[in-house]
This record gives sequence, C-alpha cells and structure tokens, in this order.
Amino acid sequence: MTASLEQNLKWDENGLIPTIVQDASTHQVLMVAYMNAESLRLTQETGETVFWSRSRGELWHKGATSGNTQKVREIYVDCDADTLLVLVNPAGPACHTGAVSCFFRTLTEFEESHA
Repeated sequence: MTASLEQNLKWDENGLIPTIVQDASTHQVLMVAYMNAESLRLTQETGETVFWSRSRGELWHKGATSGNTQKVREIYVDCDADTLLVLVNPAGPACHTGAVSCFFRTLTEFEESHA
C-alpha cells in the first residue's frame, strides 16, 4: 500500500475503516468487517482478506482456521474514502454460523426471535 493511499483513506479514531465483502460472482453481500492499515496491506500482498478483529484486538486472516478463505478480485473505495468494498471469490461460507452470508435474517425475523 502506498503512503499516499494510507493518508488519503479516512480511518476512524481507532485507525480502522469499515469493509464490505461481496461475492464477485453473485454480488451477494457476505459480511462487514474492519481493516487497519496493516490488514489492508496484507490483503493486497496475499490476495486474501485479512481484517482487524475488534473483539480480539488482533489481525484476522479470514479462513485461516476454517479454510473458508476469500480470494480478492478487486477493492473499491467509496466516494467519501471512508469505506472499502472488497469483491471476493469465497472458498466456503463467510459467516461463523455456517451461513453463506452473515446477512441471513430479516429485521422482522430478528425481532421475533428476541421478543
């Protein structure tokens, strides 16, 4: 990653940027995660998604333990330079529940299950 790219992206107060992951073939949104400068650099270098885990406070190579890696096809920056969109070819489900996408429940279903 070039220094100018790192400087021109709008990182939040924790040095993170929201990252939407979308299947390059189906265009289904698979997940939302966060990247820091190091995880973005590693993603570009390895060609697979690497994120910053806010809960664990460490780098997270998607699929390193499950095998459900995500091969990066393209990375887009939104118009405000404060969100990334990563198009991937997934090698398995994105969600830790085993669902293809983390977005598998409607708001109504969620509400009803938590009533």
